[in-house]
Amino acid sequence: MESNQHQTPPNSKKGTAPLHASAASPQAGQAVPNPILQQPKTPIPQSPAPANHSHRHGSAMSTPSPQMPQSPDPVHDLPAELLEAGWRQFWSKREGRNYYFNKFTQNSLWEMPTIDRGASRHDPLGIQTDHRPAHPHPQPHPNLPSPLGMMPRRHSLEESPVSPTIKMADLKGPFWDFTVNTNAMMFERYPSRLPPPHNDIEQMRGNLVQKLRFQYNELCQQREGVSAPRESFNRWLLERKVIDKGTDPMLPSKCSPEVSPSMKREIMSDIPIRLHRPKVFSEAKKLLYNYAEAAKKLIESRKATPESRKIIKWNVDEMFRWLRTGQSCTIDEFMKRLAHLKEQCGPHLSAAVQSSVEGICTKMYHMSCEIVKKLRDRHWEVLKEHQIEEPAPFTRPPQDKKMPCYSVYAIVPSPRLPTVDIHEEGATTCIRYNGEMMKINTAHLKKLELLYRLHINDDRLRYNFLPRVWCLLRRYQTLFGVGQYEGHGLQGALPVNVFKSLHDNFGVTFECFASPLNCYFKQFCSAFADTDCYFGSRGPVLDFHPVSGSFEANPPFGEELMEAMVAHFERLLANTTDPLSFIVFIPEWRNPPTAALVNMEQSRFKRRQETVSAYEHEYRSGGQHACSEDDINYRAVHGTAIFFLQNEAGYQKWTPTNEKIQAMMDAYRPQKRALDSEAEDGPPRKKLATERGPVNKSTPSVDSPHYRPKAQKRSLDAETGDDPQRKKRVVEDSPSNSASNRVSEDNDPRHRRKMGADASLVMPLGGSTHDRPLGGHRDRTNNDQRPGRDGNHQGDLHGDYASSSRPDTRIVK
Repeated sequence: MESNQHQTPPNSKKGTAPLHASAASPQAGQAVPNPILQQPKTPIPQSPAPANHSHRHGSAMSTPSPQMPQSPDPVHDLPAELLEAGWRQFWSKREGRNYYFNKFTQNSLWEMPTIDRGASRHDPLGIQTDHRPAHPHPQPHPNLPSPLGMMPRRHSLEESPVSPTIKMADLKGPFWDFTVNTNAMMFERYPSRLPPPHNDIEQMRGNLVQKLRFQYNELCQQREGVSAPRESFNRWLLERKVIDKGTDPMLPSKCSPEVSPSMKREIMSDIPIRLHRPKVFSEAKKLLYNYAEAAKKLIESRKATPESRKIIKWNVDEMFRWLRTGQSCTIDEFMKRLAHLKEQCGPHLSAAVQSSVEGICTKMYHMSCEIVKKLRDRHWEVLKEHQIEEPAPFTRPPQDKKMPCYSVYAIVPSPRLPTVDIHEEGATTCIRYNGEMMKINTAHLKKLELLYRLHINDDRLRYNFLPRVWCLLRRYQTLFGVGQYEGHGLQGALPVNVFKSLHDNFGVTFECFASPLNCYFKQFCSAFADTDCYFGSRGPVLDFHPVSGSFEANPPFGEELMEAMVAHFERLLANTTDPLSFIVFIPEWRNPPTAALVNMEQSRFKRRQETVSAYEHEYRSGGQHACSEDDINYRAVHGTAIFFLQNEAGYQKWTPTNEKIQAMMDAYRPQKRALDSEAEDGPPRKKLATERGPVNKSTPSVDSPHYRPKAQKRSLDAETGDDPQRKKRVVEDSPSNSASNRVSEDNDPRHRRKMGADASLVMPLGGSTHDRPLGGHRDRTNNDQRPGRDGNHQGDLHGDYASSSRPDTRIVK
């Protein structure tokens, strides 16, 4: 009988606390109060007074008493080491068995975890713990009795797929939709061995790259007498990263050949002077004279063959004689003369300056290599101060297993980043570090926080969130440049309605060219794997190898990058039988056509091709994260070609039917949406010149409200008498006169230039926009003439880009 008093009844599976008579009372059968509901009245020797933590994770005490033979409730019925590490035991109603939850790391497991997992309550941040980041597909721990021990618990259907603190309504914003899950499948790949971003390194990188831009401009001025072509440095970065095998995510350091074809071509296009489209007669005549004078001086100061000197001298003298005749010509006639002169002299000028221009390109590459070495040495020096060493190369190949695409995994752990200051200025949030302030719209900062919480796995408490946002903004500012609207075309995005249409009609869930700042889906590829991986980036698209899925590709408008993209997509389509589809948006440059445009038109995977005319569609600015709402959308000044590249399975699953294409085209029409919104929200907008029908200069019909017969007009003298002032007021107040005045004002080019931003959207921009904006609208698309592919001067003024406002660059989106 005595022994029966010390028997322990079995635990209840529904969370009922077990009764331990020997531990609670010397008398058998005496009820023991639940410690979760009531504190023990008798203090436990050599143990601190227990605190009531029932509002956190349902636990009563963070540390069980060492005097108790076992925990008084099933939540704490675990070894003391696991309780110290934050593990608790709960009951799953769905599965009918216990599962284990860690209140520090938010992890859930079906089997009892190992003792060495989790953080101690004395070190909840894990500062003194050797954190080895888990592989995306971790191998079983050697201490586990079976590989099922580390299998995560499957969430129930009622539970939220993200953290309970994230509201599902926030996943769908004004310019993002993170509720869309990916349909892209891929094979396992190596983790990234790039060092994690650090604020000091990004600040150092920005200063060195800005100095490199300045040195590039100085080299062009000293050696060739011209300024560096606008956006040429940014396109040089794009072209170099296509073939670069170096370790830096931004600057080239291991390229072959060292001379950049893009940089060489653009510098030569500005020699001997930079050309533009003139707007008036005197400007056209002056431009022709300046080009002839500069060509003559250049050939006299450089090493050239006698034949080249003779040809240039003869053409220049003939042009001077024609200009001295004083003929009254139109602007088009002057431009034809200039194109002829450039066609005759261009090849000889290019041959004379070729070695000098190649020297500029080589010098730029070597200076970039020196900067990469400085950055790498300093970066690892900072990480070694935090006991972080460079990882060894991988020895085993990745598993040959298909899985949903996941973000880039950084194998190098990140230290605790330095603190940044943050404050809000209206709708803008300012993040400052070491005297440098980065600005971002508050809505975009909220978007970054959602991406961070959806993809982060090494910073659950988000201590590094704001420092990493500062590094992200600093990296893209370094890429864009510090000039106004400089580089924004590199990150131009499609309108939100187009993304919705692509997802609804073609199952698109992935963006091949995006960034955390302008992405619409939570799955995307971006330029920088090190700074963007914490926000869901899958890395550069040329390093991404999916086997199935539907993708949208809107690349930056660099010829070499677009050509490499097409070749990459064709390899992916040829190597898989699963449904795979790419919808590609590129500029429709036809004179001469780009290699990417020609290759896709001749591709065996092309299922359909569509074209959107210029000025009839929009892009979202690459600086949308820091600009005002009025400057986010801008009208495209070039046509856009849309290609559907699909394998057979992809074509059967996402067939581009006429109805789907029409829905996509309707989403591309900004003009109709603008008119509808203005009709509902504000006063009617004055129609643009292209929105009106042709002006009928004939006599209006009798039914017209402006009809006034001749007899009535002749009777004005009788009505007004001899008073001229009265006659003037009657004429001005007549409806027909007011209507004709409006038509004449709208047709006047000077008046159209004053119409504001709307007028500049429907007119080809002429003249240079470096000095002043035209019509209140700033050209952010960089629609410029494209120099010849071989670096010569032929065809520059005959192509699709001769009417551009800046001849030094082409569109870079």
